[in-house]
Amino acid sequence: MVVYRFDVYLIELDPAIGSEIKKTRPCVIVSPNEMNCLKTVLIAPMTTKGFHAPSRVELQFQDKTGLILLDQLRSVDKSRLIKKLGAVDSKTQKIISSTLVSIFEM
Repeated sequence: MVVYRFDVYLIELDPAIGSEIKKTRPCVIVSPNEMNCLKTVLIAPMTTKGFHAPSRVELQFQDKTGLILLDQLRSVDKSRLIKKLGAVDSKTQKIISSTLVSIFEM
């Protein structure tokens, strides 16, 4: 399966433990395209609930306002990807990238 950075997929995240985000939900692929040939991808879950934080990026996607939870990054097997829903816009892509840099520079 070929996936690209900043694509949005519906992904099965269960089972989850403790404070890990659960359910089947939209997620943004954040791993670089060079890594996406592997059997796993790095993802950031999306939610329409939750609270704002420096590690969370607000976005509009499919007529809904939500958050990309960069504090909930995880690696998932591609078998968890159910279907492609689209991709985030270029403005949001830049915000995701700069926020990830900020997170890992701390």
